[in-house]
Amino acid sequence: MDFIKNPQTIEMKSMSIIAGMDREQDYSTPEGMVIRRMVHTTGDPEVARLAVVHPRAVAAGLMALGPGKCILTDVRMVEAGISSRRLGQLGMNVKCAIDDPEVAAEASRRRETRAMVAMRRLAPYMDGHIVAIGNAPTALFQVIEMIKAGMVHPALVVGTPVGFVGAAESKQVLEELSIPFITLRGTKGGSAVAAAAVNALLYMDGSTGGNRNG
Repeated sequence: MDFIKNPQTIEMKSMSIIAGMDREQDYSTPEGMVIRRMVHTTGDPEVARLAVVHPRAVAAGLMALGPGKCILTDVRMVEAGISSRRLGQLGMNVKCAIDDPEVAAEASRRRETRAMVAMRRLAPYMDGHIVAIGNAPTALFQVIEMIKAGMVHPALVVGTPVGFVGAAESKQVLEELSIPFITLRGTKGGSAVAAAAVNALLYMDGSTGGNRNG
């Protein structure tokens, strides 16, 4: 059976196919490059129509990359999808508190989701860094509340929680904020989408690659 085996060739061909699917979408712009990687990750062309990239999102995201910078995630699945190789090259790391036993205990005591408590635990690290939420709407709501209260000032919020309870609503509120964001309207989303948006930024300096944990 004959099929393409080279990962770089597969990715290049995929990106070319995506560009040919929607002639109205300009994938050559920085914003378009982010959206294209989100489409590529999901295999869903509709993502291009649902994706919203704030005009300052790419610039803010790129400014938040480099030694000592970190990306804060709501779940380990987002962390797993972000290129560890590229993070290492840039001297960056990922912080996620979802599986901290103290987070679980506090969530049980307060009758809140672990994702909410986890994002509060990560608040001291948010200023000037990227927050990437791909799973829990409650995590995004919590970050939004902290932003509105002036408690945190992230450089960029990637908010793509998925589901039928709170996901669309949380992303709608995110769009109403005056901070840079990347989101996907409606119920679609997920950890892979959030990771894809982050990876697009990580590779936007002209490097090639982007395979998960590549």
